[in-house]
Amino acid sequence: MTSIWTYTFKNLPSTSKWALGFCVRPLSCSSQLRAGPAVQTKSKKTLAKPNLRNIVVVDGVRIPFLLSGTSYKDLMPHDLARAALLGLLHRTSIPKEVVDYITFGTVIQEVKTSNVAREAALGAGFSDKTPAHTVTMACISSNQAMTTAVGLIASGQYDVVVAGGVELMSDVPIRHSRKMRKMMLDFNKAKTLGQRLSLLSKFRLNFLSPELPAVAEFSTSETMGHSADRLAAAFAVSRREQDEYALRSHSLAKKAQDEGLLSDVVPFKVPGKDTVSKDNGIRPSSLEQMAKLKPAFIKPYGTVTAANSSFLVERQRSSFNLLRTDGASAMLIMSEDKALAMGYKPKAYLRDFVYVSQDPKDQLLLGPTYATPKVLEKAGLTMNDIDVFEFHEAFSGQILANFKAMDSDWFAQNYMGRKTKVGSLPLEKFNTWGGSLSLGHPFGATGCRLVMAAANRLRKEGGQYALVAACAAGGQGHGMIVETYPK
Repeated sequence: MTSIWTYTFKNLPSTSKWALGFCVRPLSCSSQLRAGPAVQTKSKKTLAKPNLRNIVVVDGVRIPFLLSGTSYKDLMPHDLARAALLGLLHRTSIPKEVVDYITFGTVIQEVKTSNVAREAALGAGFSDKTPAHTVTMACISSNQAMTTAVGLIASGQYDVVVAGGVELMSDVPIRHSRKMRKMMLDFNKAKTLGQRLSLLSKFRLNFLSPELPAVAEFSTSETMGHSADRLAAAFAVSRREQDEYALRSHSLAKKAQDEGLLSDVVPFKVPGKDTVSKDNGIRPSSLEQMAKLKPAFIKPYGTVTAANSSFLVERQRSSFNLLRTDGASAMLIMSEDKALAMGYKPKAYLRDFVYVSQDPKDQLLLGPTYATPKVLEKAGLTMNDIDVFEFHEAFSGQILANFKAMDSDWFAQNYMGRKTKVGSLPLEKFNTWGGSLSLGHPFGATGCRLVMAAANRLRKEGGQYALVAACAAGGQGHGMIVETYPK
């Protein structure tokens, strides 16, 4: 099969049908802000299935997502997760003893609290009889926590599960080099002075070089930003388009924040510091200022920059490139019967979901493209049935490449085994309260934010169905249908 990269570079110049067809769509943030999302009034069928329990989201919260190295920098991951749990308890007034199970997602684990869900639960005052476990699936870790909760409830094992996610990138594990670790372990085993001196004689200064974590694929050794740059080039996504989309995300997030629409955010009194009450990475700029930034990964001709990536921090003296946000989220998920019996009015149903995976080299960030048609077909819906789209924004180029892939018959036929394209995504329904580019992306916590944004937007805008989708490292992805709960 012809490589996607060979095909696009030979057949998709910047003036190709894909590029031109996409560019004429309204990317301007100002036009989006003026138009705003249309209020939905149509009523559609419910997605309830016979003989299956309805599973609902009662509510969900998150502590403010902050740039790493700011107010959360002296804390540990379980501190953030505990704050999210306490915020959820306060928001819902759920008695701790009613919660059957707790599951959290995280990516870069703190070695002292590898099961961060358990430590956070104990810290938040849950009973030591309440089981808790931690899952990891890159950027869809809290998605996995949520669907784990769905499985536990659907199977009848439990009625009340708390799912969430956390990431603290202000303090990531930095290891000694492999050679240094080996020497230290061998030195600990040495029994005689001679053995110890022999080991010390093998020491070299380069043993002290630390191993730094990086957002890179183990199978390909390529950083995610580098992959995003190649993906944008393959789909003829220009630097200008990426900057325009990033500006849209920040402008819409700022508007939503100012209008009090980000109701899932709960204040967090940071020990020894002031109370944090809002995300601190929202930074509307101008296209002129954004254009001044240099490429972050492929230099000097790349198009991915710090401005069109989700909180990119680049260390010029090393290959330590990270998308850096600190934050935590938590959701109360229940069987519908249990929620109603306890007097709750749920916000949404969690309906069909899928996980997908594809080539981690050339299609690392195309998870939403593959997940969208599968979850729609599973639910018996079409793109036109969806009132709200909430997609994870790792990079502007990643989002826009997915837009083009989904709107391409050629890509559908050659890579997805489909006869026709997935369809075009309407911007007036897409991430209208901002996204990961502007709100931040704590790896393990973003999935819950996406679902709560979808649920809250459905209620605000009068829609019925939302589609949540995200890409993840390893070439994986997730898609889920959220249905609003009847008022």
